[in-house]
Amino acid sequence: MEQTILPAKTEDYPLYARELSWLAFNGRVLQEAADTRNPPIERLRFLGIYSNNLDEFFRVRVADVKRRILLKKYQTWEHEDAEQLLSEIQNRVLELGKQFNKIYLDIQLELRKHNIELIDDSKLTELQSGWVRSYFNSEVKKHISPIILSSADASLSKILEDNTTYLLVEMTGQSKPEYAIVQVPTAEVSRFTELPLHLNTRKKNGHYRRQILLLDDIINHCIADLFQGFFEFEHICAFSLKLTRDAEYNISDTLDQSLIDKMSKGIRQRLKSEPTRLVYDAAMPEQMLKVLTKQLGTSSADALIAGSRYRNFKDFIGFPNLGHQSMEFPPLPPLPSVDFEQHPTTFDAIKNSDILLYYPYHSFGYFTEWVRQASFDPKVSHIKITMYRVAKHSRVIHSLLDAVRNGKKVTVVVELKARFDEENNINWARRMTESGIEVIFGQTTLKIHSKICLITRQEKGKAVRYGHIGTGNFNEKTARIYTDMSLFTCHPEITAEIEQVFEFIQYSYRPFQFKHLIVSPTWSRPKLMLLIQREIDFAISGRKSEIFLKANNLVDEEIVQLLYRASQAGVKIRMIIRGMCSLVPGVPGMSQNIKIISILDRFLEHARVYVFHNGGDTDVYISSADWMTRNIDQRVEVGVPLFDAKIKQTVISTLDMQWRDNVKARNIDAKQTNTYVKRGNKRNIRSQQNIYDIFAAQAQQLIKQVDSEH
Repeated sequence: MEQTILPAKTEDYPLYARELSWLAFNGRVLQEAADTRNPPIERLRFLGIYSNNLDEFFRVRVADVKRRILLKKYQTWEHEDAEQLLSEIQNRVLELGKQFNKIYLDIQLELRKHNIELIDDSKLTELQSGWVRSYFNSEVKKHISPIILSSADASLSKILEDNTTYLLVEMTGQSKPEYAIVQVPTAEVSRFTELPLHLNTRKKNGHYRRQILLLDDIINHCIADLFQGFFEFEHICAFSLKLTRDAEYNISDTLDQSLIDKMSKGIRQRLKSEPTRLVYDAAMPEQMLKVLTKQLGTSSADALIAGSRYRNFKDFIGFPNLGHQSMEFPPLPPLPSVDFEQHPTTFDAIKNSDILLYYPYHSFGYFTEWVRQASFDPKVSHIKITMYRVAKHSRVIHSLLDAVRNGKKVTVVVELKARFDEENNINWARRMTESGIEVIFGQTTLKIHSKICLITRQEKGKAVRYGHIGTGNFNEKTARIYTDMSLFTCHPEITAEIEQVFEFIQYSYRPFQFKHLIVSPTWSRPKLMLLIQREIDFAISGRKSEIFLKANNLVDEEIVQLLYRASQAGVKIRMIIRGMCSLVPGVPGMSQNIKIISILDRFLEHARVYVFHNGGDTDVYISSADWMTRNIDQRVEVGVPLFDAKIKQTVISTLDMQWRDNVKARNIDAKQTNTYVKRGNKRNIRSQQNIYDIFAAQAQQLIKQVDSEH
């Protein structure tokens, strides 16, 4: 692989704006909410996912576009018009917002058919109103401390917390209006309250209708009670709002501050960072809106978005099912692994052969059990692991704490800059350090995004390494809803290179070489480009050449340009891209050999897989890295080749199954319009369900085998 790769000119190839592509992805989430084939409670939860995604979009991507607009005053930006891009983003967000509101109304109608009703406080009966006031006084009021704007020391933009629902209250009477801000305390009180059935007089088919009132409406209904006795007013009203801030922050270079202290300061700084969006109830009177914008110190039209009555729909991700179990997805319990179950210990299983787990189809419990066994195994001497996002009550970390108590040496690389998980990681880092674990924070300029673990065992007087490389985080919670792959191996060359990755994180100035692993930041780009170029060379020589990519995002310009060239050379390229995709497929003479789909279903597709035909000797890699510039050049990422023929075939078969999906797959076309893949006269293939069924059949075969042996 010594080919010379000529650089491609940017202007030769079209690039779809990644921000608009991200909105197209969130449009697919909205499609799931609109899809009547999904149970109604799940549709409502998809609205919550959409809302949560959009919050992050404004905190990160819109904030970045606005920074580029500011920088444009001082620099010349080629190939980009940030103002035009921001305008297109605004138009698309408003368009999606209209769809959102319509879908929400449709779901409410569907819920009513199942005797579940979301009501606002205007629909309360006299008896229900009395109960709500009693509930407010006993359970809610104690968590509310209004901020009176006329007496507030700081401007409202410094007071409002990021992505928190507030009510702007106006009290009017004979004197001038008084304004206050009330935070909706969703951290202390459930957002959803079911009204007592005995107060519900509405019946359908002989059954009481289950009625749910949002916490916002409970406060709004009792808003006068909150202020009476302190203010004189003849009329009082309240309207919801939510502020979204720039999620970026600066980390001081002060030498006398620990990284934890700097990160803690950075998180506090985020609370005061520049607002990127103010979403407010469109019914808010114009005078109140003027007061609000004056208090915020902004009148920028691009920051103000009128919306529906409710803010922070992300809470709907956890909307309770008060009806029949058919109103949510049927459970798909994690399946046993044939490879692990056939051996008395996890180490015996891994020594027997490489093992691939595919979450959430397989149980994440095998990984936690591996670490648990290592924590007390007398042969284990050292455990090393990277930590990017972990659960708040992580069994993995508890096992690491037990390992230290058992005299093992434990090294944990903690990424403090994992966006929106910083506080959780800081807390764990402090606890682990206090317990005697060696905690490493890596380099301040590189995020540690790799998903690796290395356990060293003393066997017959020799140190034997057991390694893990995966596509997803060591997180019990997300492993139930994200599709990810994990490779367990004791292959000596692979595990030796995993050891090198840990050394690189700690001592990046030393020289390292990786023969097998694809390691960012230094070694990924040349390796990926050589693998793509190799397929180009096969195509030019008239041999079969194919690339099959599964990733979350494809936006690195240099890689995208090389894929265009590969298509022009005749390489057949298939891609399953969940999120952002800058490459425009199907352009005659440029990308006619490239086809792209996106799959969105009950599980979040998160695995990254790279397949290169390689003249018939197929190379298959799983990796933590998307094909984004940040993952290739600015993070520590690890990809691993799959050597076991059975595992390679399993991965290729699952990719082929996903490629044939005609239920939840969308075409990624030149305009990213999210059209569904047409089924034609073929049978329905819903890949996530089909993959589960295949693994379930294997597990059933294992159970029969075990039963027959006993």
